[in-house]
Amino acid sequence: MRSGWPPDPGGVGRIPVPMRLPPMPRLPARSGLALLAVAAALILFVAGYYQVEPDEVGVVQRFGAYAHTTEPGPHLKIPFVETVTKVPVQRQLKMEFGFRTTRAGQRSEFAPESAETRAEAVMLTGDLNVAVVEWIVQYRIKDPRAYLFHIRDVPETFRYMSEAAMRQVVGDHSVDEVLTIGREAIARQAKEELQRLCNLYGIGIEVQQLVLQDVNPPDPVKPAFNEVNQAIQERERAINDAWADYNKAVPRAKGEAEQAVRAAEGYAVERVNNAEGDARRFVSFYEEYRKSPAVTRKRVYLETMGTLIPRAGRKLILDEKARGILPLLQLEGTPAEVKR
Repeated sequence: MRSGWPPDPGGVGRIPVPMRLPPMPRLPARSGLALLAVAAALILFVAGYYQVEPDEVGVVQRFGAYAHTTEPGPHLKIPFVETVTKVPVQRQLKMEFGFRTTRAGQRSEFAPESAETRAEAVMLTGDLNVAVVEWIVQYRIKDPRAYLFHIRDVPETFRYMSEAAMRQVVGDHSVDEVLTIGREAIARQAKEELQRLCNLYGIGIEVQQLVLQDVNPPDPVKPAFNEVNQAIQERERAINDAWADYNKAVPRAKGEAEQAVRAAEGYAVERVNNAEGDARRFVSFYEEYRKSPAVTRKRVYLETMGTLIPRAGRKLILDEKARGILPLLQLEGTPAEVKR
């Protein structure tokens, strides 16, 4: 009798007959163990393989504790024992304060102002005025181990630290400096303060750039801000003109003073050298005089007369005791003076 439902000629009912399955082939015991081993190895390989991208590193944790850090490329881990967290250490990250960008591009789109962004941007200046400051912080993760394990919820902590640094720096400046001339200095000081806080708490972040995106007065005073801004610009222009005159006059005065000092120093050196030369000449002359007074006296007399007589011009000198001599004067040229 065949298995299945036999035909019922009358069509009244069918008698169920149990079905018989064909016998399953039996594998050898060794082959079954080999298949299980291959399947287990394949599962372990799939569960233990992971890929680290070029701009990331993999932080391996064994039973939740830090084990080691792997570089970009394919790696293996111990399944069900080790876990891997990929950290983008080569990627520049950005955090916005006072606004949110919904779509970046040539014409970026920004989300409507919310209570959160308003609270981030409004802050008090050093002269007790209010300013709305929007800024961007660009940073990267330089220590993935510190980033993952030293502080809980690092992005939120970093946001609070950035707000604290910016409020501290803005609180040390007047509203005029915040709105006009002091923006670069404020951004630089806020970046330095934020980096100091990151190093203090050891969150493994390097602040690369802090940029003031927009700085405005509060909404109630915006209509009058144009006049105030114009007055501030005029004042700054006057200050810049004064500094330009100062930079011209002061170096010129310093140069003239330096020239006068150098001339006086040169004159003093010349006088000292002349005096020292005269003193040495007199000493040497005195030494020669001590050796032979008569000869030196006569030589000095002759040298002195040789210097004075040419200066006297044409002279005729006669002896007072001479008698019977007719003086003869030549009247040509310069008149001569006769001494008796």
